[in-house]
Amino acid sequence: MAFPPDSNLRRAKPEDLSAVRGLVLRSLLDPTQLRWSQFWVLEYQNQIIACGQLREFDGVQELGSLVVSRRWRQRGIGTAMAQHLIEEATKPLYLDCLGTPLRGFYETLGFVELKPSEIPPQLQTRYGVLGLLKTVVRLPLFFMEYRSNDG
Repeated sequence: MAFPPDSNLRRAKPEDLSAVRGLVLRSLLDPTQLRWSQFWVLEYQNQIIACGQLREFDGVQELGSLVVSRRWRQRGIGTAMAQHLIEEATKPLYLDCLGTPLRGFYETLGFVELKPSEIPPQLQTRYGVLGLLKTVVRLPLFFMEYRSNDG
């Protein structure tokens, strides 16, 4: 994994929520479903430099809010954090992402794009609203499922 030496990957604590919220807001991600207890954070010199969340739904999980602080990007931290979250997942894993570069990133990790009919019932409401935005506003929004990274 490409975590910086002397960094600490750990489960989030309640006091980490403001730092996590700041990372999420600066990356223009949805700040409405941030549950500190579902987050992992990467801490370096007492600062949170990356985070990611495994949201819990009935029978499935969703990888979300994966953010690396701007000054720490392009060092493999996002890939390492995503791989860690994939390893931590205990149920079928899904995500939504905006833009073809992110779709490509997640494809390299073993995620595949889903057709609307393939979205599990537990995520239909959430992804249905996003799908409507995708259609109406023509956003390059993708729904994906983790299948494996070996083919």
